Amino acid sequence: MDDELDPDDGNPNSVLAQEYSELVAILRCQLDSVIMQLIQTVPGGAMELNRQTTGGSAAPSDHIEAMLHYFKRANTAECSNFLQAVCLLCEGIPMHLESKLMSVAGYACSDALNNLSTETSCLESEDAASSVTDQQPLTPPAEEQLTKRPRIDYWEQYKAEAAGSLQRRWKRLSEGLLKDVQPDKIWVSIRTANRVRDRPDQTPSSAERGGRTPEPDGDDGWPESRLTLESFLQGCTGKVTVLAGQPGSGKTLVMSFIGEQWTKGLGPIPSSHLFVLLEFRQLNLLSDPLSLSELLFHHYLPTNGDNETKAVVDYLLSNPEQSCWVLDGYDEFQNKLKRHRVQNARLDSEKPLPVAELISGLLSRRLLAGSTVLVTSRVRDVVDLDGLSDKVGQLLPWDHREVKECVSNFFSAKDGRLAADAAEILFSSRHLLAMSSLPALCNICCVFLQHLLHRHAEKIKMPGAKGVGVKKKCLEMKKKDAQTPDETGDNESRSQKAQHGGNSEETLTDGAKSRSTFSFTAAQIPATQTQIYLAAVAAFLSRHPDRTGGNDAAETSGFSESTKFAWETVSLPAAELCELSRLAWRGLEESRIIFLDEDVHLQTLESSIKSGLFSQVEVRGRDGIVVNAYCFLHLTVQEFLAALRIMTSTDVSDADLKKRFSLKTRWTTKSDQKTVFTDSLYLYVCGLASLDCTPALEVVAKATGLKAAQNWVQKRQALVIKLLKTLCQSATLTGPKILQLCHCVQESQNQQLAQLVVSVRPTLELRNFCLLPSDIEALAFVVNSVGTKGVGLDFGACSMELECLDTLSRCQYIHYLSFRSRKYGDKFAEKLSSVLPRFTALRKLEFCGASLSSAGAASLASGLQNCSSVTELNFSDNNLQDEGIRRIADVLAKLQNLTSVKLGRNNTSLEAAECLVKHVSSCSNIQQVHADGIKELTLTFSQKSESNSHKIKPEATVRLLNQKWTKSGMQNLAKSLARCPSLSELDLSGGEWDEETLKMLIQFVPSFSITERIILNDSCSSVQSVVILTALLSDCPSVLEMNIRLQDPVQMSVVFSVGREKTANVSSKKLCLSRCNLQPIDLERVWKSLGASSDLSDLDLSCNKLGDKGLKRLLDFLPRLSKIQRVDFSGNDVGVDGVVMLADALCSSNRLTHVYISDGGKDQVMLQFSSDTSNGKLKTKLFRIDRRSLTASDVNKVCRKLVQCRTSLELEFTQCSFAEKSIENLLRVLPKMSTLQRLNVSNSILSTFDALTLISCFPGNQRVSSVELSPQGESFIRFAGIKAEQVNCRLTDFSFKEENFVLLDRLNQILLQTRQLSYLDLSGNQLEDEGVRCLLESLPNIRVSSFINLSKNSLSQQGALHVATTLCTCTNVSAVEVSLGEDERCLIWFTQKGGGEKTLSVKDSKLQYDHLLTLANIVSDCQSLTKVELKNNMLQSEWIENFVTALNVNLRRCTISVEERWIGGDDAALLLRRCLQLHKPVQTIRIDDTTLQLVLMDNMESDVAFPAQSAIKNISVSNSSVEGAKLLCSFLPSLPNLTSLSVGIKDSAVAEELLHVILSSTPIQSLNLSGVFISDAAAQTLTRLLPRLRSFKSSHCVWSAAGRLLLIETLKESAALEELCLDAAMQMNEDCSRGLAQTLRNMRSLQILKLDEIVKSSGQPEADVVLDLLAGMEELNLIQEIQLSGWRMGDGGIQKLTGILPGWKDLRTISLSKNLVSDPSGEKLLEALSGCRHLEELHLSSNHIGDLTAARMALVLPSMSRLSVLDISENRVGKEGLFSLSRAIMSLKNLRKIHLTSVGNSELSAVAASLSHCPFIEDVGFGWNNCEDAVALELANVLPVCHDLTRIDLECNSVSAAGVEALVRALRCCPALQVIRLWRNKVSWSEALRFSQMERRLNFSST
Repeated sequence: MDDELDPDDGNPNSVLAQEYSELVAILRCQLDSVIMQLIQTVPGGAMELNRQTTGGSAAPSDHIEAMLHYFKRANTAECSNFLQAVCLLCEGIPMHLESKLMSVAGYACSDALNNLSTETSCLESEDAASSVTDQQPLTPPAEEQLTKRPRIDYWEQYKAEAAGSLQRRWKRLSEGLLKDVQPDKIWVSIRTANRVRDRPDQTPSSAERGGRTPEPDGDDGWPESRLTLESFLQGCTGKVTVLAGQPGSGKTLVMSFIGEQWTKGLGPIPSSHLFVLLEFRQLNLLSDPLSLSELLFHHYLPTNGDNETKAVVDYLLSNPEQSCWVLDGYDEFQNKLKRHRVQNARLDSEKPLPVAELISGLLSRRLLAGSTVLVTSRVRDVVDLDGLSDKVGQLLPWDHREVKECVSNFFSAKDGRLAADAAEILFSSRHLLAMSSLPALCNICCVFLQHLLHRHAEKIKMPGAKGVGVKKKCLEMKKKDAQTPDETGDNESRSQKAQHGGNSEETLTDGAKSRSTFSFTAAQIPATQTQIYLAAVAAFLSRHPDRTGGNDAAETSGFSESTKFAWETVSLPAAELCELSRLAWRGLEESRIIFLDEDVHLQTLESSIKSGLFSQVEVRGRDGIVVNAYCFLHLTVQEFLAALRIMTSTDVSDADLKKRFSLKTRWTTKSDQKTVFTDSLYLYVCGLASLDCTPALEVVAKATGLKAAQNWVQKRQALVIKLLKTLCQSATLTGPKILQLCHCVQESQNQQLAQLVVSVRPTLELRNFCLLPSDIEALAFVVNSVGTKGVGLDFGACSMELECLDTLSRCQYIHYLSFRSRKYGDKFAEKLSSVLPRFTALRKLEFCGASLSSAGAASLASGLQNCSSVTELNFSDNNLQDEGIRRIADVLAKLQNLTSVKLGRNNTSLEAAECLVKHVSSCSNIQQVHADGIKELTLTFSQKSESNSHKIKPEATVRLLNQKWTKSGMQNLAKSLARCPSLSELDLSGGEWDEETLKMLIQFVPSFSITERIILNDSCSSVQSVVILTALLSDCPSVLEMNIRLQDPVQMSVVFSVGREKTANVSSKKLCLSRCNLQPIDLERVWKSLGASSDLSDLDLSCNKLGDKGLKRLLDFLPRLSKIQRVDFSGNDVGVDGVVMLADALCSSNRLTHVYISDGGKDQVMLQFSSDTSNGKLKTKLFRIDRRSLTASDVNKVCRKLVQCRTSLELEFTQCSFAEKSIENLLRVLPKMSTLQRLNVSNSILSTFDALTLISCFPGNQRVSSVELSPQGESFIRFAGIKAEQVNCRLTDFSFKEENFVLLDRLNQILLQTRQLSYLDLSGNQLEDEGVRCLLESLPNIRVSSFINLSKNSLSQQGALHVATTLCTCTNVSAVEVSLGEDERCLIWFTQKGGGEKTLSVKDSKLQYDHLLTLANIVSDCQSLTKVELKNNMLQSEWIENFVTALNVNLRRCTISVEERWIGGDDAALLLRRCLQLHKPVQTIRIDDTTLQLVLMDNMESDVAFPAQSAIKNISVSNSSVEGAKLLCSFLPSLPNLTSLSVGIKDSAVAEELLHVILSSTPIQSLNLSGVFISDAAAQTLTRLLPRLRSFKSSHCVWSAAGRLLLIETLKESAALEELCLDAAMQMNEDCSRGLAQTLRNMRSLQILKLDEIVKSSGQPEADVVLDLLAGMEELNLIQEIQLSGWRMGDGGIQKLTGILPGWKDLRTISLSKNLVSDPSGEKLLEALSGCRHLEELHLSSNHIGDLTAARMALVLPSMSRLSVLDISENRVGKEGLFSLSRAIMSLKNLRKIHLTSVGNSELSAVAASLSHCPFIEDVGFGWNNCEDAVALELANVLPVCHDLTRIDLECNSVSAAGVEALVRALRCCPALQVIRLWRNKVSWSEALRFSQMERRLNFSST
């Protein structure tokens, strides 16, 4: 007791007076027998109390108050005695009260209570004995007595011998019992059904959860009810009874006690029966077949002779009902009773049979039918006995009171001073308490506690203390419990545990009530079950009387009272442990639990028996002789020692460990492999893998002789942890195995493993097995490891005591909790409600598929009030009924974080749904009420944050589906809905209403506050219902839209305007009456119902039966709809007359703008109206007829009506077939249609003749501006307002071959008569060579301003040459492009000026030698030709030479480019030789990879040819071979005018030779070396050459260190150098960088400086190098081009550069890519560049510039009128920055290239649109920006005006097929565009293939 308590609290009488009222209430709930026992403590007993009561003689319960009044006045000893009796006899005493009573009562009267219990038991025994003796068997007739008497005498004699044997057995077993066996106080649960669990989960599925009767589902058929063992065994005679229990629960002891009771004529077995007790563990030793008599007399109890044997057997067979067979420990039987052994045939008792057959015969009644059979087994093996037993019960574990009594008895008999401390420690340890619920394990715990307390007492040396106690405050938890990873709430959890742990805080003292001066913390108790076993085994061994405690026991040192349990508190007898573990492992491998003398070393055997670890048993052999045998104290002790062997001995390999290491399931089936053990081995192995066990393991391992024991133990522990980790990562474990895994992880005390368990499975699902508090503790260890991440627990049909819920509340981080089973009822819910507030992290609670009624719902509702964090509730599939729903609904308003509540399948009526609807008005956060018949009932809530963010109350949705509505029911609902402040949606679909019910609803709709819609699907299906609903459009102003469909499925919806406050702003409404079977006459009823609804804007009458008559009624009614915008009249069989009516209406109505007619009016008829005509601007009208056969009469009728149209008109005849004379009639009327803007005939003009007929309108109609005709695509004619200046003509994919060739003359005539053509596209018309020739003959007289496209016309090489001649014959032809490859391009470009430069390109044409000569003649005749390109024409080297030779010498400045795949290597050298030997004025020769380029000099002085050697000025050879380099060396001396040489050589020797030749014999001023290895000798030569050079370029050249320094030093003397190019290959060091900076200061003539990536190779810090080099450039005032990419100069370098830039007035190109330019620095850089007016190229890619820099570009770039290249790729430019950039681009008229690849924003539409202001744009890069179709559409719009555009990059964007389609259409007028890259866009592979076939310029690949 605490010192702070009131002194009166220590007085029993005072405490009795204080707690009087509560004691009265508790005693009134007790049994009368309990009250009578308490009355006996009153002197005089009931007589005295009868005298005190006024009523005289009364029932026991009437004496309660008198009894309490007596003891209030009694002396202290009597009152203490009474209170002690109350605590021990009464049930249901609250923990706080019991603790208080016991603390003042003590044990003063314990002896009296024991005497009282003994007397009571004796009285009960006498009554039982008298009842047995009264039932004597009837005496047989006299004539039979002479024959039966001897047999009876032998029978009685054998019974007496059996009784003596049982008494001796009981005497042996009862020695040292801590608690008397009292069958009336041993509790058993009944198994109600013999069910076999063959599937993991028997919880009903969602489809089966409709019944309301809770079924006894669960784990193995064990229900929640219980009864005493005495009651359970009543009536067991003549039956097979199974008593199940856990190992150590006392099954064997109970059977022995029943046998002992039988010897006294007591108990359930009559004394007239023979009591036979057989143990399966002994039957395992019988391997040979034997008869019944052999089993009975050899292995149970021998007889004195054969006569007696025969007599007893005869009597037994004649009277089997007078025998009782107790078969103890079936779980230890090594055989299994299989079904096929159970047969109906009787067994021969004399025939030797296997033991399993004999046992099976007894159970199946084939042997000794009518006998009584009692079988004991573990729960898991009961499944084998299904169908054989009449009754099955399970021994229940001890409760806390019984545990406390056992502990008290243990220490009272041995050391009473320690009883209080031991009990306190036990109840503070969850593992000790769980173990103590089994009698056998409780004894082990007591031995351990005794040893622990003795050792601790010795440590603190307290001699002379009379008693030892534990103070209450000393047991406060000072440290985190080792089993629990969390710290918060740990003390609270232990307190809760103590409340259900039998007064764990109660102080048990001796008579002197002494107190101890030392304490234990929970952390000092073994943290795991494994550690307890290790300590307990050591404690048992320490009990050896001969053990001195120091010789053969190993200890560690350093004990600390404030730390974890230390192994120094127990001695570890390593040698004994080693030997015992060896024996245990051997038994485990051989499935043995019985050991003989020869199996155990004598010394170990003696010490183990004396210490109590071994129990001695009697075993009879085959000959019936009793032999000594031994077994471990408990099976788990053997398994633990075997685990110790595994962890400490090399005898057990890793493979053996892995074989034994597997999780066991609690689901039992008949196919399970039978084992005698408890399957706890792997659990102890995991426990021993804990680091806390390492010191002990090392000690034992050393005793086995292991060398390096520490390393070996740690390695074995690591293997166990690895195996556990593998299991933790497995996602296929079932619920029982997951639970076992949690136990293993808890034993290992490994937090990382615990976290891994829940990381793999965020929700732990447990199904169909019994859960104990220890299981929940294991779950808590794992759950609490996750921290705030949270974990879910899903319990399905798992039995659990209510105490488990208290333990469950320790799981602090549960966010999801689910209970699913019919066994979870109202009591369970009541208990759950008390712990719910402790789950502070709980978000989702499910209590579904259970047996919850309205009472349980009320309990849960009370508990949920304090669960503010809950967001989801699921109470579906219970039996809440309407009242339960109301209970739940009442608490919802208090749960502000709720998101959903599910209440379906709860036996409710429509009233439940109405109740929830009523709560919509009171509960502000209800978002949805959803009910579907009686199956679904769900509430959805809006989040509090959502409502706060919108600052308005969220609007609720009500969905009551498939309800059986009546008129009155609808009226009640409508009244409730009218009270709801705001609803977003009301869904009343289903139910098949009548029209009166609908009218009732419509009557209330105007009073509803609905903001979105009412849905009435599948409710009404008559035309009258349509009329009723239509009236809402005029009667209810807030109705915005109405959709009705009467065909299956019936659909009805009424849409409202958003918010009643905006009703005045509603200006348009929609009415959809599609598929309503309306006739023309029904329209009048609809018009009448609509009334004056002039706000109707959208009317849908599609798919009815209205026809032309209905259309006439509609057109007559339309003037009344002043705001109509759209009418859908599709699917109403409109004929020709209807089409004419529509054409007339289009012309006569100012508001009707669009008419769509498809498939003759059968498919689609759509009318669109303009919204406003008040401003006088009428929109363009459109009349479209699609998919119809048009006769000449049809065209006349429609067009005559359309001629009357006075506004802009577009006429479309798409996918139509024109009959004869139809097109001619159309052309006649076209000139009369003065307002026609566009005639669309797509997919309607299929023949060439019809196409020419249409384009013949060119000469006669001056308004025609564009004609595009194609049989496979769009076809249209556009008209200008008055007169078109130019005409665009596209006539593609027709045929002019064979019989249509004559039409070519007609085409020529039309083209000659046409005024100026912008372009003429005749591609794909099968013109072939002859057709093209005929067309080219007329070409000089055809007026074309842009180009003629003759592609895809099957031209040959001869036809290509015909096209090339136009360069000579037509002065305004500027270029010819011909390609006969797969692209098949043929383009003739025109210029308006004439006489300018001309170009010729011939590609992929496979030219022959004669073709090439002809081409040379054509080229020679064209004096203004400036470029000839011949690519991949399969030309030979000699042909090329002859071609150049054949050219006219008067060609001046003409560039001839030849590209062939064979050019390169030695072939390139030979080609170079031929070129140098030409007798042509060749000024430049370039051989680059596969291309040869010759530039003829501008020979203005003479027309006489001279050798090329004297004219050559420039030679460039990339990747030259050794042969080519040597050729150059030989020719260089003969090239007197050579000034520029560019060469790539890999051979260093040849390069050195070449440099010597250059130095000695040529006047070269420009030298470009690429990929050359510069040796030191070559560097020396180069230093002599450099001073005379004006340009030096070194790219990818390898320099030696000396060569680099020599080069830098030489550059200092090269003041005349105008161009310098160095790159990263220089690998400049610090000296070189410093030297280069100094060199640059002297090179003031530099105009071009390229130093890309050069800073990277320097060893100096980059910032210093950059600043030094930039400082050297300050005086380069003549600079025109500078490239400094990859310098990473950052803001410091940019700041330095901005100070230099103003002096570079002639700067044309600057490249600063990859320089870490920030946005502010970029802004300053642009400001500095504003003075560079001549700037042409700006490269700023791969930096950090953004919106600031882009905004500055908008200001600076307009002043740079010459800018042609802009690259800002790989930056981060926002939307505003891109908009600023687009404004800047509009002013860049000379822009040719813009790259915005990966700028971090997809909003490039404005930039794309701005390109229309850049007429010379050639290259656009928008890749890697996630651009969508909007950008593609803008590019498609600008393509027609960007004639020079050759490349667009859109790869890695989000362009869909629609965007690509637009680009394909735009490409038709862009023949110059070569490629659009579209890799990695939102285009499927099949679509990409389709587009590529349509347009080959689209590239969807990555290359």
